Amino acid sequence: MRAMTHDYTPDPRNERILIDINGELFPRHEAKVSVFDSGFVLGDGVWEGLRVHPGPDGKGVIAFLDRHLKRLYDGAKTLDFEMAVTKQALTKRLYDCLDANAAHDGVHIRLMVTRGVKATPYQDPRVTVTPPTIVIVPEFKTPVPETAARGARLFTVHVRRGYPDVQDQKLNSHSKLNCITACIQATKAGADEALMLDPHGFVATCNSTHFFIVRDGEIWTSTGDYCLGGITRSVVLELARENGVIAREKNFSLHDVYGADEAFITGTFAGVAPVTEVDGRAISAGRGPMVEKLQQLYRTRVQMDAARGR
Repeated sequence: MRAMTHDYTPDPRNERILIDINGELFPRHEAKVSVFDSGFVLGDGVWEGLRVHPGPDGKGVIAFLDRHLKRLYDGAKTLDFEMAVTKQALTKRLYDCLDANAAHDGVHIRLMVTRGVKATPYQDPRVTVTPPTIVIVPEFKTPVPETAARGARLFTVHVRRGYPDVQDQKLNSHSKLNCITACIQATKAGADEALMLDPHGFVATCNSTHFFIVRDGEIWTSTGDYCLGGITRSVVLELARENGVIAREKNFSLHDVYGADEAFITGTFAGVAPVTEVDGRAISAGRGPMVEKLQQLYRTRVQMDAARGR
């Protein structure tokens, strides 16, 4: 099985990483949270995936950190729990963890925040007895080159992105069962990732990335009503418009996808990656000219962000 969209080159340094749990560093194999933690018991929490690039002094810089932290703190507010630290303090904790691991390039961080430890395994937030649990896992993870060049195969699954009154898809919560179920169906179909529709049958997003098509020199992505407010998605839309490419956020169907000139996905881990096949229909043979252009624009923007330093 190929894990194409998040495939990475194994790195032996990951066996020796130090993981931050509530401000204290632990070796990988000693890092643990309570079985009464809200995240373990219920998936009650929010998280971010962060990418690290070398800054002007050689120290790692987290790309678009301000946007990621805004999404994280907004999510905590939606779940109605107070973050135990300020954004400034959490930023310091993140960089202290990177420095302790000498992790300055080719690094991916999983930042996880749960409501905290409960007195008993029950869903009511009022039985939570500690401040939020904050975990920082930095790993040396470089996407394999094939992701950016060869492209991914998608399969449209029956699992939908639902209405916000059921579970708001804009919330980057630990509860990802709908995405996991979609991923399982796509994997069983021999694809690399799931393409998910909204409740009306329009294209919404993928199970772990955002989806775009290229038609007649324009790029289209969903309205965003039924998907996470993706950081890379928003940066790509900004870059396209700044460089004279018409970028539309609109409803479109699989008919539009099957007839697209190119397709691609976006995400914090791999950036911009081509999609070569959807539901067995060939879209393009590898990376097309629009994807190549957007990949270069995105790399440049990331470098500019890292050049600002910490």
